[in-house]
Amino acid sequence: MAKETFHCSVITPERAVLETEATFVAFPAHDGEVGILPGRAPLLFKMGIGELRVESPEGNHNFFVDGGFAQMVENRLTLLTEQAKTVGEIDRAAAERALAEARDMPMVSDAEFAARQRAVRRAETQIHLAEAR
Repeated sequence: MAKETFHCSVITPERAVLETEATFVAFPAHDGEVGILPGRAPLLFKMGIGELRVESPEGNHNFFVDGGFAQMVENRLTLLTEQAKTVGEIDRAAAERALAEARDMPMVSDAEFAARQRAVRRAETQIHLAEAR
């Protein structure tokens, strides 16, 4: 018996990164992680920085995503994000340079502090995913 699926689309401003049928998806929300199964009630979430995991009958897909929005409607999950990289596309050396630069960012105002925190989180997540592959 075939597993029930739903359609999953991962889209950046440049291109559609992934179009597949999925059995499970986990994405970073702004306040934790959200898991999606077939038949999920409609939802709209603000995404955070982190790992996107997509399980499909053809195999699993792992991405680094950088914020955006996730919408589930009528068994179709659409993830709109500024950046989506497969784990294999992550350049660990570049992520380590970005982390060093992020740690040197000024933190005089609340906005600068928030920008620094996002940059550090972005770089640390990419380093972690690069190590895991």
